[in-house]
Amino acid sequence: MSAVLLDTDDIGAAEATLSTVFSKMRIRTPQRGAPSPMRIERSVVGSLGIDTADYGCSFAYEMDPPAQILVCQVDSGGVEQRGPHSHTTRSGPGDVTAFGPREAPRFEGRVLRGRYHVLVVDPSSLTGITGANHAVHLTGPTPVSAAANQQLANLIGYLRRCATNPQLQGNPLLAGMLEQHVAAVLLATLPNDSVVEPTAQDRRDSTPVLLRRAISFIDDHANTDISLADIAAAVYVTPRALQYLFRRHRDCTPMEYLRRVRLHHAHLDLLAADETTMVGEVARRWGFAHAGRFAAYHREHYGCSPQELLNPLPRASEVTGHPS
Repeated sequence: MSAVLLDTDDIGAAEATLSTVFSKMRIRTPQRGAPSPMRIERSVVGSLGIDTADYGCSFAYEMDPPAQILVCQVDSGGVEQRGPHSHTTRSGPGDVTAFGPREAPRFEGRVLRGRYHVLVVDPSSLTGITGANHAVHLTGPTPVSAAANQQLANLIGYLRRCATNPQLQGNPLLAGMLEQHVAAVLLATLPNDSVVEPTAQDRRDSTPVLLRRAISFIDDHANTDISLADIAAAVYVTPRALQYLFRRHRDCTPMEYLRRVRLHHAHLDLLAADETTMVGEVARRWGFAHAGRFAAYHREHYGCSPQELLNPLPRASEVTGHPS
């Protein structure tokens, strides 16, 4: 479902709404008093917001750093962002730029007439996925490479499609996995201050006993929306120590192990299913939002597609009528 957050041609009303939705700001248009049509429509997946903003006029803005991370993909138009030390970032069609919570003064810039897709992310998700003992922040607005820009654009497009899928709504397991995926992509594509190397204390916490406890917790809670931080808290270690523990003894991350457990449960459900069962239903039940990726994971681990389990090939005796 989507909701209209803004639909007006009054610049004063637009300024008030934008200040409420994003961050306190002032906006100015080149022609005072002229109609300034603006419309923003928001869809929601879990804690993620996906906005489509149509601006029928260009405007200049001044704004406080937002409380949430705003990742903006320019469909048409352009964005200019001037931060501390007068550093200016310009983004055109196809570019992605980020406005993130940071300890900095107000910044300013311009937005050109056009259409924009904006991903709204809770910044605490970055800290949660890294397991850092300090808040993780974005340190720059520009993706680290052209490939990173494309990865962010693909992510926003994927989330826009997810937001229109009614089967994803009301499924906290899928929503939680999407939120973690978004946080991981942001950290991989945008400059940030996260640290992923384990400390000496993390290494001391990495013992097989703790591994067994973590595995037991994952096995018992695979059907719920659990995060890296949840697993670490269950065995009383830092998330970084947990990551080191799994890398050392299982050659995977905790979240990769969780995915394997969920895949195994889905596989068992498929084995027990009848011909009326839909592969997509089983995949979503275990947190796999993308049917194609689920099928690829299943084939990689079990040597066949999920559909082959539901519709096995007939034996030779069934085809020829002769006993095998």
